Amino acid sequence: MPSVNVYQRPVRAITWLRRLLAAMVLAACLGPLLAHARTSKVREPALPPGDMPANQLSMAVKNDRLTLAVAKATQVYLYGVIDADAPQRFDAWVKAGKIPTGSDVYLDASGEDMGAGFALGRLFRSSGMVTHVGTLRRPGEPPKAALCTDACAYAYLGGLYRWSASGMDRIGVHQSHVPAIRKNEAGRSQAADEAAAYLKSMDANPWAFYRAPTPPRTDMVWFDADQLLGWGLSNNGRQPLIASYQPATVPATLTFSQIVRGGDNKVTLVCAPEGVTLTAYYTVGRERARQLVARESRAYFEINEQEVMPQQGGRARAVDDAIVLSRPLSMEQLTSFLATYSMGAWIKDKSGVVRYGFTMGPARVKDSYASYFADCQKIVQRSGAHAP
Repeated sequence: MPSVNVYQRPVRAITWLRRLLAAMVLAACLGPLLAHARTSKVREPALPPGDMPANQLSMAVKNDRLTLAVAKATQVYLYGVIDADAPQRFDAWVKAGKIPTGSDVYLDASGEDMGAGFALGRLFRSSGMVTHVGTLRRPGEPPKAALCTDACAYAYLGGLYRWSASGMDRIGVHQSHVPAIRKNEAGRSQAADEAAAYLKSMDANPWAFYRAPTPPRTDMVWFDADQLLGWGLSNNGRQPLIASYQPATVPATLTFSQIVRGGDNKVTLVCAPEGVTLTAYYTVGRERARQLVARESRAYFEINEQEVMPQQGGRARAVDDAIVLSRPLSMEQLTSFLATYSMGAWIKDKSGVVRYGFTMGPARVKDSYASYFADCQKIVQRSGAHAP
C-alpha cells in the first residue's frame, strides 16, 4: 500500500498563508505611497498662500513644470487692492526665492495709494519683471476680465517688458489720480512732479500718460492696446529703439538696434557710392537660425505693413546666431524707410501660414540720424551712381 504524507497539505497551507500575510504587509506599506503618487499626477500646481483681506493685495505663484515649459518663466499673479505694505510683501517673496528675476507678473488690481504703485513698479524694474494685465484662474473657474486701475496702472509701467492689455482686460486711471503735468505750469504740485519723475524713470512718456478725453466723458480714462503701444506705455516685449550714426564717413552707416525679450534685433543702412543696402539681423540662436532658414519659402521687408521690393527674392542666410536678410534700396525707398513707424523683416515658412521676424519704428528716433539722408544723397551723387 503506498505511503501517504499526512503533513503535506498543512505545510503547503502554512506557506501560502505566510505569502498572503507578507503581501498584505507590503500593500499596507506601499499603499499610502501609491495613493500619493496617483494624487500627485492629477493635482493642480500648488499656489503659495498669498490671499489677503479684501482691502489688500494678494499674491500667487505658478511655477509647475507645464507653466515653465509653455511660458518659459514663473507666473506671478497680483490681485485685489494695492495697499501701503504690498511692496514690502512682494519684496519679501522675491528675497525668499518664491519670485525669480524675470518672472511674468499678471495684474488684476486697484488702489489709491500711488506711492505704493510707484514702489511696486520700481521693484518690478529692478528685478527685470515682465508685466501683463490678467487674472488668476483657479481649476474649474471660467475666464474673466482683468482690470488694472490707478496704483496698479502705475505699477504696470515698472515692467522691463510691458504687454498691452487686450480682449476683455483693461487698464486705466481715474482722472482724480491724474495730476496735471504741463510744461511751465505754475504751482504744479509735488505729487505731479513725483509722478512725472517716476514715469520718465520707467521709459514712459509723461505727456502721453496724461492725455484725457476732450471733453471728459467719464471720470475714468481707459487706454486701449493701440494707445498703450503708440504712446510708449507698453512695449510688447521690446526695449526702446536705439539709432547710431557717425556723420562724415564713407560708406555712411546707420544702425538701428533693439533688445527684445530673448534676444536682440538689428537693422543697418549702408550708403556707399554704388548705392544703399538694407540688412536685417534677426537673432534667434545658432541652431534655430539654421532650422528656420532651411524651412524658408521666401524672405521680404515691409514698410508701413506693405511689402517692398517684391521682385527681389533673395534668400535669407543663417550667420552665427542670427537670420540675415539684405536688399538694395532706392533713394525713394530710403526716404520711406527713414520716415516709417513700422518696418518689418520677415521670412515665411514653407507652410505659407507662419512667418518669423520683427518690426521696428525708425521714425521714433529720427533725431538721432537727422542728417543721414542728405549725407547719403551726397555720396551717391558724387559717384555718379544711382541707387537701384
